This record gives sequence, C-alpha cells and structure tokens, in this order.
Amino acid sequence: MAQAAPGWSATGAMSVERYHHTDTMLPNGKVLVAGGRNLTLTDLLASAELYDPTTATWSVTASMSVARAEHTATLMFDGRVLVAGGANQDGMGVASAEIYDPATATWTSTQSMSVGRSNHTATLLPTGNVLVTGGEGTASAELYDPTAGTWSAVANMAEARADHTATLLADGTRVLVAGGGEFGFSDTATAELYDVATGTWSAAPPMSRARFFYGATLLASGQVLVSGGISGNGGTATAEIYSPTTNSWSAAGSMSTDRGDYTPTLLANGKVLAAGGQTNVGPVSSADLYDPASNSWSPTQDMGIRRGGATATLLPSGVVLVAGGYTNNSANASAQLYTIDAQAPLAPVLTGSDPVSPANDNSPRIKGTAETGSTVRLYTNASCNSSGPEVGSAATFASPGLAVSVANDSS
Repeated sequence: MAQAAPGWSATGAMSVERYHHTDTMLPNGKVLVAGGRNLTLTDLLASAELYDPTTATWSVTASMSVARAEHTATLMFDGRVLVAGGANQDGMGVASAEIYDPATATWTSTQSMSVGRSNHTATLLPTGNVLVTGGEGTASAELYDPTAGTWSAVANMAEARADHTATLLADGTRVLVAGGGEFGFSDTATAELYDVATGTWSAAPPMSRARFFYGATLLASGQVLVSGGISGNGGTATAEIYSPTTNSWSAAGSMSTDRGDYTPTLLANGKVLAAGGQTNVGPVSSADLYDPASNSWSPTQDMGIRRGGATATLLPSGVVLVAGGYTNNSANASAQLYTIDAQAPLAPVLTGSDPVSPANDNSPRIKGTAETGSTVRLYTNASCNSSGPEVGSAATFASPGLAVSVANDSS
C-alpha cells in the first residue's frame, strides 16, 4: 500500500473534545480511545470511540461505567483492554477497573485495585499479567491476572511516584521505572527495576535530572530513551538513554523545545517522534525526531495545532495517529496523521492466532504481516519451552513451543 508524502495531514475528528484520555491499538486494526477530560478539570468523560484507519473516521462505542482521566488502558494477550484507575471529579484516584471486549463492543467490570490510583503506569508482562505501579501518593504495586480477573499485591517501590514511566526491557525479565514525583510536585531522578520472576524491586542508577510527565521509549537496540518532561520549576528539552547492558545512563541530546505531557512514538524506521506537549509558555504544535544512529534530535514538520495531553498511536500502516489534547483553556476533538518516509519498513502487526496444535498444547501459532526489514519480538511464558524473547525478521522462524509466521506483505 503506497503511503502519502511525509508529514502531517488531517483525518476525521473525534465525536467529543478530550485530553488525558487513553488510546489502544486493537487487534482488528482500529484504535480505541476512552475517557479523559473535556473542557474543565472536573468535566470527566466515560465515553469511548473507535478510529478506523481504512475509512479515516471515528464511531462511538459503548461508554465505560465510570468517568475517568489519567487512567491506564492495556491491551492484553486475549485482545481485550484493561482500563484501571484514573482521577474522579474531585481529582482523587479511583480503584475501579473494567474491560473492553472488541468482539462484543462492550465493557464489563472486573475486580478493583487495592487502592485508588491516577497518573500511575500499567505494563503488560510476558506472563500475561499486568503490572500497575504508583499513582498519586503511593509507592504500592500490584498485578492483574486476566484469567482469574483478580489483583494481587507485589512488593512496594522504594518511593511514591506519579507521572513516571514504566518500560518492559527487551529481555522481558525486568521493568524499568524511573522519575515521577509524589502528588506531581516533588519530582525525582531515581530509578528502579522490577524483577518479573521474583516480584521484587532493586535500585537502578538515577537519571541525570529529575523529571515527570515525560516520555519513555524502548528502542530497537534494547535501550530506553527518556525525553522531555517537567523538571524543577519548568519543562526540559533534554533526553538520556538507559542501557540495560551497562546499567547506566548517557546523554541523548535535546529536543528543539522543552516539552512535557506528550506521548513519544517509536516509528517503523527506528526513529522516535515527539509531537506537541506542554512547555514553559503553554502547549506547542512543534515536533522533533530522534535518530538513534546519530544520537541526536532534529525538527520535523509542525502539526499546525497546539496539543498538550494528546495521544499518539502507531497504526499498522506505519502512520502515527495523534488525537485530542488541550490548547491553553480548551480541549480539542481533531486528529492528525504523521507519515514517515515511504521507503521505511512498516511495523509488524499480529493479526490473530491459529488453534492450538493437537499434538502439543504448548504450541500456539501466531500470524501477522510485516515488511522486509522489520523486526518481530515475542515473549513466551513459563509454560512454553522457549526462553524468549524470540526475534526474527519478516520471515518464518520457530522455537521450541512457539511458531511464528510473518509474511512479506505491507497491505
């Protein structure tokens, strides 16, 4: 499928203005947007809608049972989406959780977390469980088991964090948590690692500076890029990289402007897009690209619309969907598409799974499409005989207990 010229283009608008909502790329190729704020801090949304890239239009789907913003939305292995926590009308974190099923386009309640959380993180682990960490005023963490539909406590972090990030490292065995603050006022540079196997935390070296409301991106190299955010009394344009191999941080240049409250996106060509966000002088429309090859940032085309608190979703085509956000004292319903170099390989997309082989209950087969030059990384749990992660190019590869087939097809 041919791509448009690189840069920004308009697409269909959402049905309602929203910011601090969530976006989730569904297995059916559509994007689920849920909740958020509308015009004021107390004007919360329970509504949800779907973006269809094939028609460039939005359609309303069922609303959540609870209006929420600053919540998390996690696509689970079974294709359902877990929404947890968020802020209520009073700005306090809620403990409730619910699940969206794309097959039925409905929400169902599931067990609540042990404490209310907002501005927390949620990370899908290779085991299929979801790790939730922190939130305003808490250092606690817990796991959601989608099979049982229950939460269980794990060890607390070393300190309370909110507006931080949590990144599953490429080996699938650890989660890097860094930065954030308590109640969003006292920021921190500290970092720690969660061990998936033992459920325990260990200290990691601190970043070079404190930051919250920043972005974190797992690069193709396995390193983690953190960029921007709010630090001290204002925003920062700086970036740095965490190396799991050396357990250390190094400088990664600076963006063209300070920016926080934005979502960085790893593009199919390995670069990272940072678009919009909140700066010391308000929301901006500018965008930058990080190139791992040169460890540097460069400006890319301006969006033309200032957005803070928007979402950015990498579509199966390799195009980035940016939706919503705020501009000073108003919210936005518009959406835009960012297209990269047409020669860049598209992101691999897993489209489903074959029935389990009758000869081996631990041999599921997963199908997907990708262009030549792209990389597929899959994690297996303890019931498989594979050590995971499995990494392969756009071709067929297999491991004990796991078979993956990826076709050279960009359509």
